[in-house]
Amino acid sequence: MAITKEHTIWVEKYRPKTLQEYVCTDKVRDKMQEYIDNQDIPHLLFPGTPGAGKTTLARILASNINCDLLYINATEDRDMETIKDKVGKFAAAASFKPLKIIILDEATHILQASQVLLLNMIETYSLKTRFILTGNYVERLIPALKSRLQQHDLITPDKKQIALTVTDILDKEEIEYDIKDVAFIINNFYPDQRAIINNLQKNTSDNKLVINQNEILAKDEYVDKIINELKKPSSKSFNIIRQYVVDSKIGDFENVYKQLYDRLDDYCGNAGGSITIKIEEYLYHKNFRVDQEINIMACIASIIEIVNNNKLIKG
Repeated sequence: MAITKEHTIWVEKYRPKTLQEYVCTDKVRDKMQEYIDNQDIPHLLFPGTPGAGKTTLARILASNINCDLLYINATEDRDMETIKDKVGKFAAAASFKPLKIIILDEATHILQASQVLLLNMIETYSLKTRFILTGNYVERLIPALKSRLQQHDLITPDKKQIALTVTDILDKEEIEYDIKDVAFIINNFYPDQRAIINNLQKNTSDNKLVINQNEILAKDEYVDKIINELKKPSSKSFNIIRQYVVDSKIGDFENVYKQLYDRLDDYCGNAGGSITIKIEEYLYHKNFRVDQEINIMACIASIIEIVNNNKLIKG
């Protein structure tokens, strides 16, 4: 008899498996429970920020409904061939279950031509096949596709709720901790629940949570340096910022994109709209780039160009 290995990664080990465990608004919970009670769902769209629980909710629904399930991560499989071969064949195949559910995770990365094909499949196979789409950037879905999906916006739980969740994890793992350290992690990585849990596990050693606040804060200092350099860009700015990025030893630049947008007024002048478009463009591209450093530096180069051009026009 095969022994099922228990997850040692906290994010997976404590991923909610039932609707009762899942943290959401009463409105969302009641509606999802109604779907489970009826053993049927409409075509659904779950938008939300990273770590909001989109994939978890989709899986909870599918696991509590008598169905055949197909799961696809659309950041990897997003072209027309995938939609035709995997989605189309699954939707068209015979099934002994009363329903088939297709989860398209991060569906907002699906190419527009593929979205049109997906739209046709939703209409063709809707009698026995239901689609659940999740994504961070719902505005990238074509209107005709969105109009066929019932959208449920998933709001990240507040910090108090997250604190209750993660301290429960720490207690179950028998980890010694100071609640101030837990609060520090939550405040620095909120609203991404996944990042909060991962960083708690990362900073746990010998059954004790040990936080080096200066080390965590230092990782964000280079963002301040980038913003300050963008306030007064010169011919040397690109290389200066590139060195900041290299010295930071950061592999995930999600926070940089966020700070570049949140602090637009610090450096953009009258070019906020143009810079926002560039940030969005490179934030999207990062999902398909192997070298994230090249992608963030391409974004920085574009911003420097826009800021300099804006100053020339004003001059």
